[in-house]
Amino acid sequence: MNPGLQSIEAERQALLGQLQTAEAALRAGLHTHGFGSIARAHMERAMAHICEAYIAINEANRARTVSQMVDDLNRVQQLVAEVQRRNSQRI
Repeated sequence: MNPGLQSIEAERQALLGQLQTAEAALRAGLHTHGFGSIARAHMERAMAHICEAYIAINEANRARTVSQMVDDLNRVQQLVAEVQRRNSQRI
């Protein structure tokens, strides 16, 4: 293998390892209680960014921009809130 490609691959593997460490720490933090919904929401959003970073590193042509991902997450949150609102009105 080309030494330049080896270097790039080594950097990619190192970055993937760092993302895996960050993901593990965030997952552990999600199980911590008592810090409120805002902290949890930020950790969940950070998890989404980490997942998208994996895609960007492994499949660059499939990755969304940060703006696209945030828009998608906001749409999902709005849908969940609407479903919860409708369910609470039925009760």
